[in-house]
Order: sequence, then C-alpha cells, then structure tokens
Amino acid sequence: MMPQKIFNDPVYGFVQVPYGLLFSLVEHRYFQRLRRIKQLSLTHYVYPGALHTRFHHGLGALHLMSETIAVLRDKGVDISPAEAEAVQIAVLLHDIGHGPFSHTLEHTLIHVHHEELSVLYMEKLNEEFGGQLELAIQIFKGQYEKPFLAQLVSSQLDMDRMDYLNRDSYFTGVSEGVIGYDRLIKMLTVHDGELVVEEKGIYSVERFLTARRLMYWQVYLHKTVLAAELMLIRTMERAKDLIEAGESLPAPAALAFFLQHRDLQLTDFKTRRDELLDCFARLDDTDVAAAVKEWQFHTDPVLAYLAGGLANRRLFRLEFSPTPFSAAYQEDIRQQLARKADLPAAGPGYFLLTGKETNAAYSTSKDEIRILRKAGQVLPMSEMIDNAIQPQTFTKHYLCYPKL
Repeated sequence: MMPQKIFNDPVYGFVQVPYGLLFSLVEHRYFQRLRRIKQLSLTHYVYPGALHTRFHHGLGALHLMSETIAVLRDKGVDISPAEAEAVQIAVLLHDIGHGPFSHTLEHTLIHVHHEELSVLYMEKLNEEFGGQLELAIQIFKGQYEKPFLAQLVSSQLDMDRMDYLNRDSYFTGVSEGVIGYDRLIKMLTVHDGELVVEEKGIYSVERFLTARRLMYWQVYLHKTVLAAELMLIRTMERAKDLIEAGESLPAPAALAFFLQHRDLQLTDFKTRRDELLDCFARLDDTDVAAAVKEWQFHTDPVLAYLAGGLANRRLFRLEFSPTPFSAAYQEDIRQQLARKADLPAAGPGYFLLTGKETNAAYSTSKDEIRILRKAGQVLPMSEMIDNAIQPQTFTKHYLCYPKL
C-alpha cells in the first residue's frame, strides 16, 4: 500500500492523501493558494465560525471520493487504479479556479466562470506533470467513457455537494445542513455505466436535498450575508470606475492588475494563458481585504463609505419579497436615502440595489438522481411515488440599501 500523508480534519477526522501525484498536487502553489480563499466568502459576518477555506473543502471532497471508490469496488464496479487516481484528482482540483471570496466576485474582477478557470489550471498542471492529468481532465469535462466517474465529481449528488453541506454546517453551527454522508455513499452503485442510488437510500437522498435547500436560505443566501456581498461587489466596481477615470488607488499588485484590466474574458485567458493564470494565482482574499481596509480612508466619499461599511460591519439593510418591489416603494426609499446626512452623493446603483435570488432543491432539467429499484428498474428521483422532494424553483426579490 502506498504511504499516506495524514491531515487531521475537524469534520472527518484523519484524511489520508497518498504520496505521489496527488500529494504533489496538494503541495503545488496553485492548490496551496486555496488556503487563502474562504469557502463561504463573507458569511462569517453572520456566522463567526465560517472561516474555513477552499483548501479544506478540496481535501474533504477528496476524502469522500476515496471512500466512495472503496464502496463501489466492493460492489463489483470496475474502477482501475488509473481511473481511481484520476477521479480523485478531478475532485481535488474542481475548485482550483476560484477567485477571492469565492462566488462573490466571480464576475466582477474578471468575466470568467471558476470552472472554466479550473480546466485551464488543470491543463497547465498537466503540462507541468508530464501529461499525468490527462484522464482527470477528461473525467472533469464529462468526456470519459464511464459517465459515473464524472457524476461523482459533478452532479446533483456528488462529492462536492456532500462535503460542502457537511463542512459548511459544521463551521456555521447550522445543524439543518447535517447529512448522513456515510450512508449516502454506501447506497451508491453503478447501473449501465451511470451512478444510481439503491432504493433503500431514497430517504437519505431526501434528507440531503432538504438540507441543501435549508442551507441556501439560512446560510448561503442569508439576507445579511447577501447585503455584505453586494457591498463588496459595489466596492470593487467603484474602484474600477475610479481607476478608469484616472484616480490612483492603493492596492496590492495582484488586485491592481485586475482592477486595471476590467474586461478580461475567457478568450483572453486562453490566448494569454500562462501570464493570466499566474497573475490570478497571486490574487486571494488577503489582497481584497487589505485594499478594503485602506480604501475606507480614501478621498472618494463613495468608495470610503462602502469600504468603511465592510471593514467595520456597518452593513446595508436587505429586504426579501416573493414579488418584485413596487416602483412607488423604491422611490420612497430613494427619497429617504437622499435625506440621509451621512450618505455621499452617488448614482442609485451604489446605494439602492435590486435583484433576485433563486434556488431549487432539486432539478429535473438535467442529470436527475436515479434510483435503482429492488426489481432492477431504474427511475428518476422525480418519478418515485414516495418521493417528498418536489422539483420547484423558489425566487426571492431583494432591495438592498443603507440603513435609514
């Protein structure tokens, strides 16, 4: 058996990473950077313990994948050593493209989805490691001949979701997110090349989907968390506007580069891959936090107001509504803001923010969770008679503004 590096994880206990390619990837500067990217962005403003990182999450997802491979092999599923290593690499690196504060600034500093960046980082690592990530990249892209391997990495019941629900619940202290991940994994099997759940595990799946829905509204889309994230987005947008107008802003070099090059797209990252990936790899939460701390004293009153609010937790108020807010109500808020003495003059886009957030516990649009009946029949989760989870999308409209 290959020697293992042991990490002591607060969620699972001892997590083992085999020495060799997997451990070399964990040690690589691209993956080590994830220690400086918070898993839950600004959620610690509401749940003070939510300071865990994408590094923790990557190791946790790797651990669950290792457990799942062992379970599937015990059930006779053919997974070669090369496939096992590749699918573990794919899940370990699935979030390596995340930028500062994870999803919050994903389309603010650059206009590229983190999964697209993850692929580019994997391809660059593949070159560095002499082609050893080729199979992992195929699995991550869903191009490998065994679909269940890709489904273990990304689907409605994957190792990514299992870990982040468990981990986020642990670090926030929100018990509604706790799932029976160990039982879920033991109920997984493969039928006709597709990942399925044995029928006796259907209630564990329901618990998993319910936990995900509750965590979204109680943690990920908590109104105070969302208000802080919207403030951070507006702070970065104000900084970019000032730089474009010729203002000089103090900022770490990595952040300054992306503030000055505000319209970078995926095509730019592909044509200038090595340069931009290395620039992005130097950017993390600490750069943004240092800039915000400094900007609260800037001469621009709008930037100073936003940055000061974030630095000292003077957060905007956010209201949720099942229907769009009326124009009359928004105008009333706008007039009250105009009379607010400490609010600097600025366009309405900075201090009166509107939008909507949606969440679906389960989707039937693609890649449904498939249940293997005892008689051998496979049915989508939505067609199970005793399934209590309905595929419904919930939408909440929001209005966000400084407290009056």
